Amino acid sequence: MSTYSTKSTIPDTLARTTLVLGGTRSGKSKFAEALFENKSCPVYMATAEALDVEMKFRIEAHKKARGSRWQTVEAPLELVSAILTYSKSGHPILVDCLSLWISNLLMADRVLDDEIALLLQSLPKLDSPVVFVSTEVGLGGIAMNELARRYADAIGMLHQALAAEVQRTYWVVAGISILIKSEKTNDY
Repeated sequence: MSTYSTKSTIPDTLARTTLVLGGTRSGKSKFAEALFENKSCPVYMATAEALDVEMKFRIEAHKKARGSRWQTVEAPLELVSAILTYSKSGHPILVDCLSLWISNLLMADRVLDDEIALLLQSLPKLDSPVVFVSTEVGLGGIAMNELARRYADAIGMLHQALAAEVQRTYWVVAGISILIKSEKTNDY
């Protein structure tokens, strides 16, 4: 029985690539972590940066909740390189989260289209299963400033492109996961 939620079904196997989408505090990270429940030596690829006291507290609480069985890799900007490097180990990878990665790239004045293209091009090269977590921001209104609109546009385009390429996509709302895409794949 999963520790995630009795209302959500956790598959026994991981697809080669999975996308888990949901709103802020929807339970998406907790669900994604539950996908790794019976996997050994999982890699947690973190994109968050502790730029203030509150975020530092969040990161530490998240690490503590995950426990020591996870290998944590911090990849706030060089995510694609880290995924390709750690994929060679054969250990399953959880990327949490793409929405923070896009924010980091924006703040670093990186070319988003190029970074997204690199991520999509890396998918066929993966040697281990990867689960991507991201926050869906497209359900609200249009943002009031240019930077927020650029962010929403970029994350929306990334979600569409990635969902088209991955084998499984889940939507998580109120702690309940819904499988919205499943293609036949060699599961792990």
